[in-house]
Amino acid sequence: MEQACDYGGGGELSAPRLRTDTPERAGLDPGELRHLVRDFHTLTTGDRPWAPGAVLVAGRGPVIAVEEASGWAVRYGSYDPEADAGVELPPEARLPVRTDTPFDLASLTKLFTAVAAVQQIERGTLGIDARVGAYLPDFTAAVTHSITVRELLTHTSGLRPELPFHDCDSDEERLNLLRAEPPIGVPGTYTYSDLNPLLLQHVLQRITGRPLDVLVHEGITRPLGMTSTRFGPCPRAAATEDQRRPWAKADRGMLRGVVHDENAWALGGVAGHAGLFSTSPRPRDLLPGPA
Repeated sequence: MEQACDYGGGGELSAPRLRTDTPERAGLDPGELRHLVRDFHTLTTGDRPWAPGAVLVAGRGPVIAVEEASGWAVRYGSYDPEADAGVELPPEARLPVRTDTPFDLASLTKLFTAVAAVQQIERGTLGIDARVGAYLPDFTAAVTHSITVRELLTHTSGLRPELPFHDCDSDEERLNLLRAEPPIGVPGTYTYSDLNPLLLQHVLQRITGRPLDVLVHEGITRPLGMTSTRFGPCPRAAATEDQRRPWAKADRGMLRGVVHDENAWALGGVAGHAGLFSTSPRPRDLLPGPA
């Protein structure tokens, strides 16, 4: 069956390590899993569910003991702010969630950016304690404040959580905004920031000459057989939200198959902090050993 976000190929590469088996084989309590499945269906059904649809994957190590879908990948056509409720589509227009339905991975994208950076460190093309300015001399704030690669990887650069790239009129304006942004915190102090992986993205692209989506595909997802994990657009993905001001940062309407994050969208859908889509079990392939 064709996957929604399939790059294709990968047959000659290492296959996914996950396998389906019983809870007992996974070393899990069957009774606890039954309670988990019951609660999962409760949260995804009814008139006002906690989520319109989801996929539950539970397991231990390489063994998946439960993989179930519940609810709808597409249920609502818009959001009614006066009723504080979604406006439901007619039944014939809805689409159920399946276990192979892709979802927007949002900030899990940061993990892939970090792995891509560590791969370059292992190859000797990137220094973990090197200054970002050594690779990006045109990024004046990084040069002036001696931001290091390690600080980007550990969110200790002092950079603010985000910048309003979605309000910029051009790619040049967005790039200039990132280039000039100084730390607002003390370097070495932890502050979770989307700007750290965005700077890493620019470093990686500068030293390799390849865009981030290619680096992730060639270095991570293809070798691991993660054929359903990729940057969007991803037409069969579950819908995310009716994105409109004032409750959102952009006026884009009901989103499906395009990155939810407004800044990643403004940056073209491929960003160091967001933009990947995947089916539910596949991010587990990124983790080494038992989990």
